[in-house]
Amino acid sequence: MQQFDVPAVVAADPDANATDLLVDRVTATPDLALFALPTADGGWQDVTAKEFLRQVVALSKGLVASGIQPGDKIGLMCKTRYEWTLIDFATWFAGAILVPIYETSSPSQVHWNLTDSGAIAMITETPDHFARFDEVHADLPLIGQVWKINLGDLDKLAAAGAEVPDIEIERRRTLANGADMATLIYTAGTTGRPKGCILTHSNFVELSRNAAKAIPEVVNTNSSTLLFITTAHIFARFIAVLSVHGGVKVGHQADTKQLLPAMASFKPTFLLAVPRVFEKVYNSSEQKAESGGKGSIFRRAAAVAIAHSKALDAGSVPFGLRLQFAVLDRLVLSKIRSAMGGNVMYAVSGSAPLGLRLGHFYRSLGITILEGYGLTETTAPISVNLPSNFKIGKVGPPLPGMSVRIAADGEIQAKGIDIFDGYWKNPEATAEVFDGEWFKTGDIGEIDEDGYLTITGRKKEIIVTAGGKNVSPAQLEDPIRANPIVGQVIVVGEQKPFISALITLDEEMLPVWLNNNGEDAGMSVADAIANPKVVAEVQRAVDAANSTVSRAESIRKFVILPRDLTEASGHLTPKLSIKRNVIMKDYADVIEGMYQGAPTTEGVPL
Repeated sequence: MQQFDVPAVVAADPDANATDLLVDRVTATPDLALFALPTADGGWQDVTAKEFLRQVVALSKGLVASGIQPGDKIGLMCKTRYEWTLIDFATWFAGAILVPIYETSSPSQVHWNLTDSGAIAMITETPDHFARFDEVHADLPLIGQVWKINLGDLDKLAAAGAEVPDIEIERRRTLANGADMATLIYTAGTTGRPKGCILTHSNFVELSRNAAKAIPEVVNTNSSTLLFITTAHIFARFIAVLSVHGGVKVGHQADTKQLLPAMASFKPTFLLAVPRVFEKVYNSSEQKAESGGKGSIFRRAAAVAIAHSKALDAGSVPFGLRLQFAVLDRLVLSKIRSAMGGNVMYAVSGSAPLGLRLGHFYRSLGITILEGYGLTETTAPISVNLPSNFKIGKVGPPLPGMSVRIAADGEIQAKGIDIFDGYWKNPEATAEVFDGEWFKTGDIGEIDEDGYLTITGRKKEIIVTAGGKNVSPAQLEDPIRANPIVGQVIVVGEQKPFISALITLDEEMLPVWLNNNGEDAGMSVADAIANPKVVAEVQRAVDAANSTVSRAESIRKFVILPRDLTEASGHLTPKLSIKRNVIMKDYADVIEGMYQGAPTTEGVPL
């Protein structure tokens, strides 16, 4: 059994809680800008550490004045914005516990999270959020007060708490110690009903303090980041808390359609994103170049950028390649860099494999994508790539204070400072995911000689064909999904004679691609899935993925579905992971249809 341990570099403080991260930051740098708020003229207005603390205390006083007691749970349904983190810290300062709810959750999901958690109050952001909550409000007898951000209720709360003394807030904020619950986060629910993950104050405190030491190039008082991933998910929420601890300036832009303009004005030094975002940036740049008649030079620049990065890994860049890269960087790559604000040096990527091609491309763009690995149950990162020893295609060594081992069946197991305290009111489920003190992640992976993890698949998703061949879906799905025309890919074939796939088209990129390939950009998806050029392009993506595996593992047949799989359709989680079991159930007839008759290597539009 392989095992790799990284000792903590910061001494543990069992008495500390998450509020100490902010208090310590204000003590160290009271006038440092911790946040920036968008202004009407397209600029940004800084919020200093001491001003943020003032607002946190004022809001926490409002919560206290409203009757919130230590240990009470408050639901929050809100897009990624400054107020999210303000509410988060204010809740901690009041001694209470936040229960995040995805802003895309259905009324039934809202009902489950609030009922199961025992929340006694609710905060919503928009009329739509409130409407979904209000649909089930009558069935939530514990919910007393409801505050609406869009109606200015946060300001009203702060005003109502003006008479609460500072000493009461200091008493409240210091009640919790490291072992106490800091938040209750419900899993995205790719299988079964979501489970509440109990994350402690020590999970946030010790992980923040050690992670900041592990990647000082990223987390420092000269850094800035623009958050757009939902803060309801632990990935972005941890980065928000880590940024408060590390003195990183944070801006927010929840509307991804406004992301590039926001990046251009905010000029972040690092980004937090899932691989799909990096794929979209690349594909959009390629299709834009194609529209302007410069597709060939873009592809040439990309190929040279990838070769340049690989040469760096090999130890030296030949003079000819170095010259080509300098020219194409000036002509093509610098424009992409500028579109992202011009200052981005690092990006942290998680939730799915990035792919070697994109890792090399962005590195030559001047952006080192640090792939990390973790789950809600591990307060986000177990491991992350290090700028000082960067390995493309791996998710880095364990963070300080963490240990990782590979079990006999290949499963990744972890223990240390960021492991959750179990599932809320579910001891059976908790027992299932622990082997002693080791948390069983459910993912399959390998550890190299330096302790760097490689994720090779999901234990529960391994497909065993009728011939006994084990196939990891991700190995085929990820490269196909990188194609600009492809939306989602679901590889199937459990106990079947060969591997097949369900594929959808990217409805955002489709019109651009059709126009660039001499087809009607207004063509419907229903018509596009039968278009010979579209089918041929999808086949090309499948062939490229098949070239990386054996014939027994290759996709022999695929169906192009008439609509994309989305969170709204119930087929994706809020972090855009596919709900494989739901898809398998909803498209069971389509899947069975692919196995009627002889095997084929051609796609079949549905």
